[in-house]
Amino acid sequence: MTVDRRWQISLRVLALGYLALLLLVPVALIFYRTFEHGVGAVWDSITTPAAIHAFQLTLEVTAIAVPLNTLFGIVMAVALARGEWRGKGLVNAVIDLPFAISPVVIGLSLILVYGTRGWLGGALADAGVQVIFSVPGIVLATIFVSLPFVVREVTPVLKEVGDEQEQAAATLGAGGWTTFRRITLPSIRWGVAYGVVLSVARCIGEFGAVSVVSGKIAGQTETLTLLVEKRFGNFDLAGAYAASALLALIALATLLAMTAIPGRSPDDLRPSGTVSRRRFATRDVRRSIAAPSHRVRRPASTIRRHTTRAHRETDPPRREEGDT
Repeated sequence: MTVDRRWQISLRVLALGYLALLLLVPVALIFYRTFEHGVGAVWDSITTPAAIHAFQLTLEVTAIAVPLNTLFGIVMAVALARGEWRGKGLVNAVIDLPFAISPVVIGLSLILVYGTRGWLGGALADAGVQVIFSVPGIVLATIFVSLPFVVREVTPVLKEVGDEQEQAAATLGAGGWTTFRRITLPSIRWGVAYGVVLSVARCIGEFGAVSVVSGKIAGQTETLTLLVEKRFGNFDLAGAYAASALLALIALATLLAMTAIPGRSPDDLRPSGTVSRRRFATRDVRRSIAAPSHRVRRPASTIRRHTTRAHRETDPPRREEGDT
């Protein structure tokens, strides 16, 4: 279908205008209001003890939640992409719950479980462990809301790459850990990196669930997003704009990191053709894993069969003398 050039330009202007109205203009106004009174006022706003503690707590929670979700995401992605087991569909649906449930509901559910009158809150209180209105509650809420990102980024990559190289590694004598470390993990590294970047952005910007379970205690359980809300509620607009600009800079850095992650096309991951795919997998596996003490020799009949099949696929059919 051919579209007139005037319609193309009109659609582009409409899309860019819509994007600017919803995203670019508000963010630009935040930066304008932040630096309206000079850089010194901004520096004073973000170097107060409350702001420093909120920033440190945000980074601390992110540093705990992201590695845990990364490990869980890799293991679960391998289980979903490589295995067939009972309850796989149910687990696959449960992983997407943080996308469907409101963060406020997540915070309330954590209170029902870990609160003083919750299922586990009484036993934990008797043991001297406080989860709600403390840092552990914030960590749990952050882990919950950022749980699916690594799983959803790594699973399609595993399905696209296939398991030919892993099977070739097992044939050459590599163990499970060696195969995962030298074959599986390098093939999914960009998916893992993209999921980690998305998880970091989600952890740093989380507000709803954290606001419910933290208690908003100044200097103890107040993250950077809660600091912005508190300052805005106290009519400290300059401090709220400064903290918002800091969050916006973190978001822009995350966006740049996502853009810098290189992509790989399916043609680079796996060539077409059964014979060429097997040769490709075996060649890469031999380069990746250490050679075993004994050489695995293929029977001569198998080699002849594969060679004949390759010639049949590449050579054109011959014409007999009687053919016209």
